[in-house]
Amino acid sequence: QVQLVESGGGLVQPGGSLRLSCAASGSIFNFDVMRWHRQAPGKQRELVAGIFRGGSAAYADSVKGRFTISRDNAKNLAYLQMNSLKPEDTAAYYCQAKLGVREYWGQGTQVTVSS
Repeated sequence: QVQLVESGGGLVQPGGSLRLSCAASGSIFNFDVMRWHRQAPGKQRELVAGIFRGGSAAYADSVKGRFTISRDNAKNLAYLQMNSLKPEDTAAYYCQAKLGVREYWGQGTQVTVSS
């Protein structure tokens, strides 16, 4: 059983940056994809970004050009670098890992963008 723990959330002013980390208890080398999702109050959870085992990445249109997802297989970490943050980026951010039909989720980290 793989445990995922997110960190790096917090309060930031509009235009600021944060880097979220997702630490896995085991090796992430074989994971097919690692993703970041977010959920704002009263809204459905949405997929923000994903990075595949080979390193290719995909982003939601709302964050394209501002967010960058990466993974460090040697350290069992995934990251989400978030730049030019906007108030509408405020949400709880969740890390997800998939291996075949199995998937694992973290507990989330809160990001609040406000002046």
